[in-house]
Amino acid sequence: MGSKKYFNGLKTFGLFVALWVVMLGLGSVIGDGKYLWLFAGFSLIGTAVGYWNSDTLAIRAMHARPVTEVEHPTMYRIVRELSKEANQPMPRLYVSPTSAPNAFATGRNPKNSAVCCTEGILQLLNERELRGVLGHELMHVYNRDILISSVAAAFAGMITAIAQMLLIFGGGNRNNGGNPLGTLALLVLAPFAAVLIRSAISRTREFDADQGGANLTGDPEALASALRKLEAGTAARPLPQTSQLENVSHMMIANPFLGEGLARLFSTHPPMDERIARLEAMTARRGFL
Repeated sequence: MGSKKYFNGLKTFGLFVALWVVMLGLGSVIGDGKYLWLFAGFSLIGTAVGYWNSDTLAIRAMHARPVTEVEHPTMYRIVRELSKEANQPMPRLYVSPTSAPNAFATGRNPKNSAVCCTEGILQLLNERELRGVLGHELMHVYNRDILISSVAAAFAGMITAIAQMLLIFGGGNRNNGGNPLGTLALLVLAPFAAVLIRSAISRTREFDADQGGANLTGDPEALASALRKLEAGTAARPLPQTSQLENVSHMMIANPFLGEGLARLFSTHPPMDERIARLEAMTARRGFL
């Protein structure tokens, strides 16, 4: 487990370096890069705002409401047991009134975290599978994935905004005799590269949460079984692809939208069959903990 998590962490770091390379490339065509740090500063401010309000934004987008232990005793019991096992505080629990089966965790740290399940997932999964899903979601909180995804989203958004602004209003360094076709190619390709890198970061974090959640529950097959059901369930009941839901979709355990063809390339979720195969491999190995 340790070597694989180290590899995933190194991969995430490498992807962030790639985002910076794209940003520096854009900076090279904006007045000799003199405005690069200004744009980076705006990006970091956007990251801080999104990170601080991540729980509120996600819960509002899903129209979720807080629930009591009397309403959902099984959900409360599972989360309390897993939180105690991880020696972490109990998060706030929410339920979203949608039949689309999904779940997500959010919050800037374990003390300010929330876990939300849709009514659809609570109806779809048995208790063992739900435990696997909730273990996965808690690991997103413990791994500080909200911060990582917020930074990636902020930089990808800033790169896209800069490139679009330069394409519309013109830009680039005209004093050094640079290649205008190369500049144009950079401005066109940079947003696509940024989105691809952000998606790759999110996919890496999903693999980490799958592995960590399976270790926390001690039952990787339960999560694999849940993912099989979620793959069919989200395809049968996809969420509408609104801008508000798109902003929080990367937090969910399964892609809530219909992703086919090119859309799969930009998906923030790894293919379900690959996630399931990794979990099954954990089950097959003796002493995976």
